[in-house]
Amino acid sequence: MTASSRGTQAAASLIRSTRVCSDCISKSSTSSLRPYTNTTRRSYAVAAAAIKTTDGNAFDHKVRSAPPVTGTLEPSHYTTKAGILLSRPPLLTRNLDPFEKAFFFYQKRLNERLAIPFTRYFYFKKDTPADADWKLKAKERNWAAARDLGGYQAYGKEGWNDEVLVGDRTAEPGFAIKKLIEDSMVRAVEGKDGQAVEVKPGEVAEGQEEIIKPKERKTKSDKKNRREKLDRKLDRTLYLVVKRKGNGRGWELPCGELVGRENLHQAAERILVQSAGLNMNTWIVGHVPIGHHIQKPHYNPDSSLLRQGSKTFFMKGRIMAGQADLTANQFGLTDFNWLTREEIEEEFHPKLYKSVHNMLAER
Repeated sequence: MTASSRGTQAAASLIRSTRVCSDCISKSSTSSLRPYTNTTRRSYAVAAAAIKTTDGNAFDHKVRSAPPVTGTLEPSHYTTKAGILLSRPPLLTRNLDPFEKAFFFYQKRLNERLAIPFTRYFYFKKDTPADADWKLKAKERNWAAARDLGGYQAYGKEGWNDEVLVGDRTAEPGFAIKKLIEDSMVRAVEGKDGQAVEVKPGEVAEGQEEIIKPKERKTKSDKKNRREKLDRKLDRTLYLVVKRKGNGRGWELPCGELVGRENLHQAAERILVQSAGLNMNTWIVGHVPIGHHIQKPHYNPDSSLLRQGSKTFFMKGRIMAGQADLTANQFGLTDFNWLTREEIEEEFHPKLYKSVHNMLAER
């Protein structure tokens, strides 16, 4: 008899002297013969076998029958929905505060002090209409080369005084635009004898090209407060919000229930088309939601379900062209708007805004 066989018999004899079930004894015996077999240790078997009832009989821990399996499940208390945070990004830079305006204007004047002095004869031939035109305009701005710096002479006696005082409108963008437009007007033309002739104030020189003026930052939609237009608040991010028929909560983001086995990305694309139509060039960004909102279910006095709650997961989207059209929407939507973050805070229910405010951009 080999040493391993003798050891197995010795271990089995010791185990029989203790109160261990037969399954554990057989597994202990076979495990020593098959040391490389991955057996499962059932630490609870000894304790379960040792349990006795009140009459002294051993407790039968074997399962005799399983509970019946039914094919019906209780209705879920929540429905899963997909929502879309569709946004139009800013088209203009934000307005500068007074300090920023003064700082950038100071940088322009500082650049004039560091630049080489302007030599007009390098650009204009003497006693020509172009030279006369330049002299008329330069005289009005204190012979300074720059047209939008308020007559600042970088190489004059006051060259050191390049900062803007409080209340000075010279640093305003509107002042620079006005001066650049005035400088683009032709002030001198060639006369019949070849000499330069000054154009009288209020008159337009012959051959004067049309001056293209920059548009205002505020559009007609801003002035009329047309919130359904996309050409408003050009320096802010706008978000599409909708209003449902019979919805007492007011404005909300487009959303709907998932259908079949579609994921959130697919559901967001479908819901956006079914809500706002096909007349938009949009892009659903990514496959991961950027936020969620939970509406709790309502129950009857006997704790039975009265109305399901909902868990809405919002996907991020961008609009690049087009406009929303609710004519054939399938969700009972009656109106839509493009709102900023502050306007959404005013129109949304407080609980809904608390869920979505972290998804909204600062500007």
